[in-house]
Amino acid sequence: MIDRRTLLRGAFGLGAAGLLPEWAMASEGTRPAALSGDEIKLTVGHKMAKIDGKTGHAVTVNGTIPGPLIRLKEGQNVRLSVTNNLDEDTSIHWHGLLVPFQMDGVPGVSFPGIKPGETFTYDFPVRQAGTYWWHSHSGLQEQVGHYGPMIIDPAGEDPIAYDREHVVVLSDWSFLHPHELFRKLKVNAGHFNMQKQTVGGLLAGQDQSLKDRVDWGKMRMDPTDIADVTGSTYTYLINGQGPGDNWTGLFKPGERVRLRFINAAAMTIFNVRIPGLGLEVVATDGQPVVPVAVDEFQIAPAETYDVIVRPTQDQAFTLVAEASGRSGLARGTLAPRLGMTAAVPPLRKRPLATMKDMGMGNMHHGMDMPGMDMSMRSQSNAPNVPLTPGVQTISPMPMERMGQPPQGLEDVGHKVLRYADLANLAAPKDTRPPAREMEIHLTGNMERFMWAFDGEAFGPIKKPIAFQRDERVRVVLINDTMMAHPIHLHGHFFELVNGQDRQPLKHTVNVAPGGKVAFDLTADEPGDWAFHCHLLLHMHAGMFNVVTVRPL
Repeated sequence: MIDRRTLLRGAFGLGAAGLLPEWAMASEGTRPAALSGDEIKLTVGHKMAKIDGKTGHAVTVNGTIPGPLIRLKEGQNVRLSVTNNLDEDTSIHWHGLLVPFQMDGVPGVSFPGIKPGETFTYDFPVRQAGTYWWHSHSGLQEQVGHYGPMIIDPAGEDPIAYDREHVVVLSDWSFLHPHELFRKLKVNAGHFNMQKQTVGGLLAGQDQSLKDRVDWGKMRMDPTDIADVTGSTYTYLINGQGPGDNWTGLFKPGERVRLRFINAAAMTIFNVRIPGLGLEVVATDGQPVVPVAVDEFQIAPAETYDVIVRPTQDQAFTLVAEASGRSGLARGTLAPRLGMTAAVPPLRKRPLATMKDMGMGNMHHGMDMPGMDMSMRSQSNAPNVPLTPGVQTISPMPMERMGQPPQGLEDVGHKVLRYADLANLAAPKDTRPPAREMEIHLTGNMERFMWAFDGEAFGPIKKPIAFQRDERVRVVLINDTMMAHPIHLHGHFFELVNGQDRQPLKHTVNVAPGGKVAFDLTADEPGDWAFHCHLLLHMHAGMFNVVTVRPL
C-alpha cells in the first residue's frame, strides 16, 4: 500500500468544495452527463478551491474544476459563447479540433483573447469524432483549473464498440501559484526533486556507481531529474479528485467499458495501469487505431488514449496513474458498486536517466565514432542551432525510440504500449511521399530553466515555421535535452513515422530525452498555428513557435 500520509495528502479533493462537475461523479448511467447542442454557454470565473483543509485560488469554467464535459456530433455546427468574468484576459483552445484558425483560441496568434467582462463566440463546423479536450491558452490559467473534456460522437456507426464509458481526466494541482512554481525553477531547477541520489544510497550499492556519479557531476547532469515539478508540491487528480477521494467509475461484470483518458496536467507525464485488468488501446488523440493489448501505457500532457477494459468479476479494480518520476500518483477505482475499493500498489522505485537519455545512443561503439563529435555541446552535430546560453547540450547520437518502452518502463515485467505498436485503423488520406525534410531541435538549459526550439526562445523576432498549403513535409524533432517534451501542433494531425504501413494520426507526440521523432505532415489547414511543448512551464519559458500555412 502507498503510505497513509501520501494518500491523505491527496484526500478531500476539489469535490470537497463542491467544485466537481456532474460528469466527474459516479453515476449508474452508461455515459457521463454533458453539455451538448448547437449553442453552448461557458463562463470563466474565479473561485476558491479547498483540498485537504487548505484553500487556494482557482480558475473555473461554469463554476467547476475540471470544467463541463462538452459532447458534440460530427457534422454539426456549434456556437460556444465564452464569457470572461476574470480580471484578466482569457481564452479557450479546442485541443485537437480541426477548426478555422480564427477559432483556435490562441491569443496573439489566432485571435486577440477575451477581455474581462467580454463574451467571445467560437463558431465552427465539427469535422471529426473522438476524445478531445479544451483549455485556456492565456498565461498559466490551465494549471489552476481552466480545462475540461470533450467527446465528439461519429456521424455514423462508431468503429469502437462499447457498452459503457467513463471520461478519465488526469491533472496536477499545487497550492503554489504557477508563477511561483516557475520562479522557484528559475532559481533552482531541482527545487522540487526530493529523490536525488545520496551517499547512503551509494554505500548501500543503490543507483549509480561512484564513477558514474563523478562523470555525471562533471557534466552537471542529474540522472534523477525526470520531472521539473513533483509530488513534493503536486496532488495528482483524477476528474478533480485526489487519491483519498477515490473517484469511482461503475461497471456491470461482462461489460465492455470505454475509458477515455485525457492528460490535462500542466507538467506531469503519467504511467497508467489497472492491476488485474488488461487494457486494449483503441484510439489515440481521438483517432481510432488497430486495437493493441497492453498492461500499461504512458500518457504525456495533451495526449488522449481510449482504452477498452472487460471486467468479468464482481470486484473492484484500482486505476493507477503514477507520475513518471514516481513522486506520487493519482488513484481511482472501477467497481460494480460505490464504496468498493481494491489495494493501491506502492510507488515503484524512481527511474534514473541513462546515457541514452543524454543523446549518447546505446553506446555500443564506445565514445570513438568516426565523423561524430561526442562532446555534449558540439555545433558540428547541429550546425543550425546557435550555442546560446539556453543551449546546455546537443545530442551527439539522438535515437529514434519508437520501438522501445517509454522512459522508466523498460523493466516493469509486463507489456507496455510503445509508439511503434500504433497503426491507423483507416487508410491514409495522403499517400504522397514527403517532398522535403525539416529538422527542429528541442533545446534547453536545465540549470537556468530555459527552453526553446533551435536554441532561440519565442519572441517578437522569432521566425515562424513556414509551409506551403497542401505540401507534404517530413518533420524530424531532435531532443537535445535530458527531459521528455510532448510537442503539440495546432490545427493539424500528423502521421507518426513509427514503422507501420498505416502510420497513426496524432496531434501530440512525446519526444524522449535524447530521442528523435519523425512525422509526416500534410499542411492542409491554412492560417497561423501554435506549435509548442505542452509542458506548460516549458512553453512559458520559450519552447513555442508559430507554424504558418500559406496561401490562405
